[in-house]
Amino acid sequence: MEYGNYGNYSTTSYGAQGPAGGGGFVNSGSQENAGPSKTYGKDSLRPVTIKQINEAESGSDGDSFKIDGADMMQLTFVAQIQNISRQAVNTIYKLDDGTGSVEVKQWIDPDAAAANPGDDTNPSKPKLVENTYARVFGMLKSFGNKRHVGVKTGGIRPIADFNEVQYHLLEATAVHLYFTKGPLGGAKGGEAGQTNGAQTNGGDVSMGGTKKMLPAGLSAAARRVYQCLQSTPQTNEGLHMQEIAGKLGMDMANVGKAGDELLNHGLLYTTMDDNTWALLDDF
Repeated sequence: MEYGNYGNYSTTSYGAQGPAGGGGFVNSGSQENAGPSKTYGKDSLRPVTIKQINEAESGSDGDSFKIDGADMMQLTFVAQIQNISRQAVNTIYKLDDGTGSVEVKQWIDPDAAAANPGDDTNPSKPKLVENTYARVFGMLKSFGNKRHVGVKTGGIRPIADFNEVQYHLLEATAVHLYFTKGPLGGAKGGEAGQTNGAQTNGGDVSMGGTKKMLPAGLSAAARRVYQCLQSTPQTNEGLHMQEIAGKLGMDMANVGKAGDELLNHGLLYTTMDDNTWALLDDF
């Protein structure tokens, strides 16, 4: 599944595509007290932070929202459960991710409960408890000037791997920067760079007409890898070291050492795995 209009962004390795591959809202049907049923021709699931949720621009109809000027239908975020309040018709979770807090309302679905009668008592199934992390898939709602995220059955689940917390924050940042800075190699970030190219001159690297001062003592191999990453068109995933080695005619060991050097200087970061890199400057 692709993230709607987010360029080449694709589903994450942590299952952020949501329940049944669609954030819990792909299928048509009703959601009690959460607004009328809506079926979208192309559902988009956006990773966000709670701060973005609380600051989202409300549409004139009061039912739609925008983040970074882009329409947002479905969202996903990762946060710590601060409180759980179980009621007759729903369960209300209060979550905090360090950028803010928000309530998540999970409406009770009698049909789903009947289909899975043993879920609450199954000891092998991870439980949602306070002071643990969870991933949420839902839709932003507003009632009485107070916002909450509405989810269906399966729309909130415990985090099994803590790496998912950090992964989500990086992913939300990447999507945010896609909308505010443009895609890698796009008109906002790469148009001038495609005209002027990237050239090294002593300790400088030319980046679209402006010079980036590289740290003193940076090895020649690290400078070559940096230049390759800066000048090669790529997606948000960056470039794998094997591709860099092929472009530069370097062996993998030297590319790996150069990458570690750039990582230690904070000039790039890993994306899909430890051997796939992207430049922080491209954002």
